[in-house]
Amino acid sequence: MLAVGRLGQLPLIKRIYAWSLFTSELKWSHPSSAAMGNANNHLGIPPGKGPHQVGCADLMVGHTVQGTLFRLYYPCQVSEGSEKPDWIPCREYFNGLADFMKISRSLSERIFNYLFGCYKIPAAWNASFKPDGKYPVIIFSHGLGAFRTLYSAICVELASQGFVVAAVEHRDESASATFYYKEKSEAEPKPHATHENFRPVSENLEEQWLYYRPLKQGEREFPLRNKQVKQRADECIRALDLLIDINAGKSVANVLQSNFDWTTLENSMDLCRIAIMGHSFGGATVIECLCKEVKFKCGIALDTWMFPLDEEIFPSVKQPIFFINSEKFQWVGNIIRMKKLDSAMIPRKMITIKGTVHQSFPDFTFLTGNWIGKLLKLKGEIDPHIAMDLCNRSSLAFLQRHLSLERDFNQWDHLIEGKDDNLIPGTNITIPQSSM
Repeated sequence: MLAVGRLGQLPLIKRIYAWSLFTSELKWSHPSSAAMGNANNHLGIPPGKGPHQVGCADLMVGHTVQGTLFRLYYPCQVSEGSEKPDWIPCREYFNGLADFMKISRSLSERIFNYLFGCYKIPAAWNASFKPDGKYPVIIFSHGLGAFRTLYSAICVELASQGFVVAAVEHRDESASATFYYKEKSEAEPKPHATHENFRPVSENLEEQWLYYRPLKQGEREFPLRNKQVKQRADECIRALDLLIDINAGKSVANVLQSNFDWTTLENSMDLCRIAIMGHSFGGATVIECLCKEVKFKCGIALDTWMFPLDEEIFPSVKQPIFFINSEKFQWVGNIIRMKKLDSAMIPRKMITIKGTVHQSFPDFTFLTGNWIGKLLKLKGEIDPHIAMDLCNRSSLAFLQRHLSLERDFNQWDHLIEGKDDNLIPGTNITIPQSSM
C-alpha cells in the first residue's frame, strides 16, 4: 500500500488526531456497529459496473503461518437482505496500520475508527456463486503495509465483469497485519472471543497475529525485500493451485467457519485464462510470478515498486505486462528498471494516469474528503472515480487482448495506448538517454 512508509509523518497524524478529538468522542466498537462513524456519509467504495452482482468469501487452507489466506470475489446470486462485510475486518488491522505508519496504536485507533470505521465492501458476504460458463481467473497481490481487503474497488469491478478474483493476504511480514492459528494445549485457557467474520472451525485453534516487520537498525533492505517478493510469488501460486483444486472438484478444508459452498465452484473457472495483478510491492510480485509460473498468461502491474526484484529474472518473463502508473509516485531509477523489461517480441505496455498519487489505487482514495485525502496523499488532483475507471477499463481491455476473451472490453483498447485526456502514453518521467 504505502511504498517505503510514505505516510509516516507523525506531526501530520497528530493534527488529524486533534481534529478527530474535536469532531467526535467515538470509542471503539465492532466495525459493523453504528457507533463506528464517519461524518462523510457520501463517501464509499464504488460498486461494480459490470453485469454481475458480486459476492465475496474468505478461504484459509492450512492454519499455520505457512498456510494460504485469500478473499475471493466472484459473480453471485444475491438474496434479499444480503450482508456486506466490513472494509476493515477488525481492530487488529487498524493496529497493524498504526505500526506501519509508526504511530501509537491508541492514537491511531480513534483516527482510523473515525475516518474509516463505518465502511462496507460493496459485495454480498458468502453469497451463492452464480454459474454462467467458465470465468477467467485473476490473482491479486496487495502492496507494502496493506492486506487482502484494501483493493476491493478493483476486485469488485473485475468480478462484476465476469472474473473470479483471489486477493491474497501475504504472510511475509510485508502486510500491516495478518493472522493464522496455532493449536492450543489442554492446559491453556480458552482464547478471547473470536471475530464475527472469521472464526476457526476447530475450538482447538488459537488466533495469532503477524504484523509488519520494519527494517532493523543497520539492515540492508534489498535482501529482505527480495526474500519477501519470492515468498509473495509462492503465496500467489499456492492460491492459484487451490483454485485449480477447487475447480477440479477436490475437497478443500477451510480453516474458517463459512456459509459459502466452495463445491459450487467446480468446473466454473477457465484455467487457460489466468492473470496476475498487483499494486506497488504487489506489482513487483506480478513480475516475480510471471517468471515462476507459466499458467499466468499476462500481468498487470499498478504503480510498481521495482526495488525488490533481481534483474536477472527479467529475461525469463515471457508474458505480456501492462504497467499502469500514477503521475506523482514514479522516479527515474524505477522507470528505468521497468524499461529493462521492454521487448520487441512480447507486448509490454505502459500508461500514466494524470493527477494520480500512489494511493489512487487502494480504496483509501474513495474514503476521505478532499482536504484530508490530499493532506495524507490518499487523493490526487483527479476525481478518484475517473482515475479508477481508467485503471479498470484499460486493464479489462488488456485482459481481453491477452486472455483471448470474447467480450466487449476492446471498446477501451485506446486506453492501453494512453489515448485519453487524462492519460500519458508511457511515463511522465524524463529518462536521460545515457541511462537507457
